[in-house]
Amino acid sequence: MKYRSLGSTGIKISSIGLGCMGMSHAYTGQDDKESLATLHKAIDLGINFWDTADFYGNGANELLLGNVLKENRDKIVLASKFGLKYEKSNLLASKIDGSPQWLNEALHESLKRLQTEYIDLYYLHRVDPQVPIEETIGAMADFVKQGKIRYIGLSEASTQTILKANKIHTISALQSEYSLLSRNIEGEILDVVNQLGMSLIPYSPLGRGMFTEDFSGKIDEGDARLLLPRFQGKNLENNKNLMRELNDFAKRRNVHVAQIAIAWLLSKGDNIIPIPGTKKRKYLEINAKSVEIELTTNEIIEVENIISKYPDTGERYPQSALDLTNK
Repeated sequence: MKYRSLGSTGIKISSIGLGCMGMSHAYTGQDDKESLATLHKAIDLGINFWDTADFYGNGANELLLGNVLKENRDKIVLASKFGLKYEKSNLLASKIDGSPQWLNEALHESLKRLQTEYIDLYYLHRVDPQVPIEETIGAMADFVKQGKIRYIGLSEASTQTILKANKIHTISALQSEYSLLSRNIEGEILDVVNQLGMSLIPYSPLGRGMFTEDFSGKIDEGDARLLLPRFQGKNLENNKNLMRELNDFAKRRNVHVAQIAIAWLLSKGDNIIPIPGTKKRKYLEINAKSVEIELTTNEIIEVENIISKYPDTGERYPQSALDLTNK
């Protein structure tokens, strides 16, 4: 494994992290036994940056991670989040609460579930338009002073919000969706991240499972991806054709298409640390090897040209969930 710096903190984290959401939330096929084995495998592979949230499975994902963390705390740089309130009927667009009162309750409940005394990187999961960002970050900064949070992050935040927040307390990382299919943060947001010396933590770098050798678009009933425009209608047909051509490129390169997608992100900057999610060891091993792949300038151009041939990829979220992102 290779390592990169987390913002200006001075600590090193694996160049790719492990997104743990799918182990307990939104996707079908959950298997706690295999997920626990995957977490232990991540330690063996040197993947020391794990990402969870209180929202994932209404705390179930934090409980799962706590089983491994309690005996391996010093080996893991742990990220969690607060600010989205769980609703079983709405796994993509629930209620936002960034109030200091909810922060206090949410943080302490997360610490209990995770069986730890501190969280290394604690994010505001979504920016609450009803609460001034200065108020939320100020309250988070108080917990930094208490040692319950080491570093503060934001998720899906605008440039204006990032700048306001950073005046109150150093923001070490921004987590946003960023991939070959989702490049909307390029430009203004990414520029601010770079200027402030922050890390960018791309989630869903594999298109929520699209970047696989056998992507067919078939999703089990009850899987939240069925609600996403990219998995529907003409967008889905576009994306299946896109993935077929990307897979052909990957085969010529003698690598997995997932590794191409991750290597592309890693090439965008040393402060970019993607967190591909998986709940299976075999995919974790594939993802881990992405750090060994270096794409040439011509290969990057070829990959991006393939993407441009299939523009009808669709929105990354339905409108109700997009409305929760801070623009």
